[in-house]
Amino acid sequence: MPRVSQAHLDTRRRQILDAARACFATRGFARTSMTDLVEASGLSTGAIYRYFRSKDEIVAATCDEAGQALPDELTAVSVRRFLDDLRTLARERDHARLVAQIYAEAAVSPPLAAVVRRQLAELRDAVADRLPARPRDEAEATAEAFVALCHGYTQQLAVRGDVDPEPFARALTALVRP
Repeated sequence: MPRVSQAHLDTRRRQILDAARACFATRGFARTSMTDLVEASGLSTGAIYRYFRSKDEIVAATCDEAGQALPDELTAVSVRRFLDDLRTLARERDHARLVAQIYAEAAVSPPLAAVVRRQLAELRDAVADRLPARPRDEAEATAEAFVALCHGYTQQLAVRGDVDPEPFARALTALVRP
């Protein structure tokens, strides 16, 4: 029997996660069945279970890669670009709706909550690290507010569809201004 290449395995895993992302964003975690994932991915049930032991494992993998890259510097221009990128993801890939689903599920799933807490901590640390001129405790407090405001923006995108990023960009820039 011929061996399957790692590239093929990676492509199939990606195919499953892309299908799951789309299903979860539009139907939610609870209303997405394994049958839905089979249909959306175009793969067999057995093929999906080769990569993931359960739907919960697919949910966790989807959540684990749902983060957003923070700009290297927190300037007015880069913050606005960051928010524009979130808005584009919301439009093109239902990212904001997926994030809303992740937070709702994390509220009742301790394993998923652990993934979200880790991602939030990494994001807060990344923001604080980009504020080297401030004492660490002040940078961490600012990072906490920055992340909360970004989350609020994402939640509004999920519910309202399209939100003007300008007031959020001004607020975020004011937070990180030296």
